[in-house]
Amino acid sequence: MVQIAGGCLCGKVRYSADAEPAFVGLCHCRNCQKVSGSAFGLVVGVPQPALSVRGDLTTFADKGDSGNTLFRRFCPVCGSTVMEQAEVMPGLVMVAVGTLDDPSWVKPTMEIYCDSAQPWVQLGGEMKRFAKMPG
Repeated sequence: MVQIAGGCLCGKVRYSADAEPAFVGLCHCRNCQKVSGSAFGLVVGVPQPALSVRGDLTTFADKGDSGNTLFRRFCPVCGSTVMEQAEVMPGLVMVAVGTLDDPSWVKPTMEIYCDSAQPWVQLGGEMKRFAKMPG
């Protein structure tokens, strides 16, 4: 089993989970680009009951193109995006890979919103690719 543990930049928020990831994926949608400050967001899906969080998070309720809410949770002190929860995926928390203490084991298996991918992004591997959100 992999070690899912990490926290924000300033250390005020820490989390850990004793569970296998439900998925590892990256999203090329414009909102994830803006939140990450990069070309895409990369997350590890973790069952919510297995996740322990210490410290306070602030929540921004974002809207996806489906109209459903995506709750983006970040540290109110340093601003690090730590995790997200989507209305369409109850019981699952998506942890931002950049906040993991050891992200070296992460290997994405899917890309979503590839229609919004920056033209210079060329990722290899055996990932499933979706133009939008898979059904």
